[in-house]
Amino acid sequence: MEIPDRRTLITLGGPLAVALLLWAIAVATVDVSDLSAFGLTKELPLVYWLGLAVLTGGFWHCVRDPLRSNLWPLAYTVGLLVFERATQAVVYPTPLYAWAWKHDAVIEHLIDAGRLQRGPELAEMAVYDQWPGFFAAQAAVVKLTGAENALAFMAWWPLLSSLLMVLPLLLIYRTFTQDRRLVWTGVWIFSVANWVGQDYFSPQSMAFLLYLGVIAVALRRAEAPAPGRRARQIVWTALLVPLIAAIVVSHQLTPVMLVVSLAALCVMGRYRDWTLVIVLVLVFAAWNLTASLPFLREAVPDMIKSFGDVSSNLERGYGSVPTGSGALFASWAARILSALVVLLAAAGVFLGGKPLRTRARPLLLLAGVPPLLAIANGYGSEMIFRVLMFMLPFLAFFAAAALLPVTRAAGTSRAAAGADRPRPATGVRYALVPAVVLTVLTALFVPSYMGKDRLSYFPPDEVKLVKDLLRTAPKGSMVVAAHRNYPAAYDRYWDVSHYWFLDDARFHVDQIVKEPAKTLASDMSGVRAPGEAYFLYTRAQVANSEMNGLLTVEQMQSIEKDVAASPLFEKVASNSAGAVYRLKSSAGRAS
Repeated sequence: MEIPDRRTLITLGGPLAVALLLWAIAVATVDVSDLSAFGLTKELPLVYWLGLAVLTGGFWHCVRDPLRSNLWPLAYTVGLLVFERATQAVVYPTPLYAWAWKHDAVIEHLIDAGRLQRGPELAEMAVYDQWPGFFAAQAAVVKLTGAENALAFMAWWPLLSSLLMVLPLLLIYRTFTQDRRLVWTGVWIFSVANWVGQDYFSPQSMAFLLYLGVIAVALRRAEAPAPGRRARQIVWTALLVPLIAAIVVSHQLTPVMLVVSLAALCVMGRYRDWTLVIVLVLVFAAWNLTASLPFLREAVPDMIKSFGDVSSNLERGYGSVPTGSGALFASWAARILSALVVLLAAAGVFLGGKPLRTRARPLLLLAGVPPLLAIANGYGSEMIFRVLMFMLPFLAFFAAAALLPVTRAAGTSRAAAGADRPRPATGVRYALVPAVVLTVLTALFVPSYMGKDRLSYFPPDEVKLVKDLLRTAPKGSMVVAAHRNYPAAYDRYWDVSHYWFLDDARFHVDQIVKEPAKTLASDMSGVRAPGEAYFLYTRAQVANSEMNGLLTVEQMQSIEKDVAASPLFEKVASNSAGAVYRLKSSAGRAS
């Protein structure tokens, strides 16, 4: 490996060092104690944005020369992921996302129970024991490291999963081009356009990573196995079986996406060994007909009903439409970012040249497969986000091609490309314009990804309030809240029930708004002793309700005030983040 000289270290390493220094200053000075509707976006100081601009400019300066070492763009990509995925882990004292806290509860239950419970005793939470792969792996990590629970490390999961994603992306892109500029620019665009947020501590993040790993190997081992190479092909298939099994036992949607993707590659002749597809189908069918059969028995009728209803499957539904200036700003930033990547990808298909377009046709196919999922199911009003996520790795490649000169496809001779060595991207078209485009895309990521942190962040007081409640609540108790968007909402889900009234029919929500204490007391009256019935009010519920157009802040405050003033309830705990009210035993509760 060539040791860079002093000039190279200054010109290429200098911007990276400056950018990381500015990032360190930014995260040390940011204040998250009172987030506005714009989330972390508004709280980030100017030095953060300057650092991001310096980082992007430095990346483009180092990557536009195709003969430079891969170590420089790799270093800049790691720096980008630090800006993107480590910032929240550093500035927030508690992990983000209610869903991540839910997954911690599942892991805790798995460790405590010591076995899977796929029957009706866990009600709707049994589905997590029917796809336990991710949770079993994390439970093993907790035990091996001696950590108290997954909360000790799950805030860093987005950074870890994003770093691991770089390897399969490199393998995929290098299958279709020898131009390092195109490879690394594609990785950069994927990283800044991946705002959907499925990189958090979840089965989807692991399954998506494994999905890309299988696709990468399939594409690189794409040739039809010759008689003398059949044994090697069998070995590669055998090596992929554990990855396939991990996907199947961890997530419902990703195996379907993988089956369709591999089958499409086989049909078009790019990947001609059907063995892997057959193995995947067999493993998938075996799991669905055994471990996950209880869930499928109940879900299949709804799946059949939604099949083909594309407009309904892509709807986000009541309570998921952003309202307010901050939420709308984040939503529009994400839409613009995604639209720009799609437009760049469309341009790159034509501007990248016919050799690249022909060689990389499998990536076009893989980008076109995910929208087919919208025909099949709505996936809890999240299908549009999953479609975008599965398309993005392949769109990013062609989006990068739109910013670069015509490049040599993998397997194309240099003589055929018209030159012995590709020249650096120079001039306004290939030096300035791409730098501006990458800077815009990178800047748009911040509000798209961090713009709704007001509803995703739970301050320590809120965590303490909920944890204390669930630690002391008798077995058989019920916790009633407006929404599940609060920390530890699923702690002790095996012996404490929950009721989130904003999930109920709209007419009942309106009744609660009209007569809060009376209606809630009636809803909570069925709890039998020794269980207690609690009403939990927290700031994160208010933020979620307001930003997603469920109830206004005033309506939420009115509900809490009416409960506080009612003789049917008594306050048992409160702090700066919320309050807990217990339904009195004299309020008509079941005995």
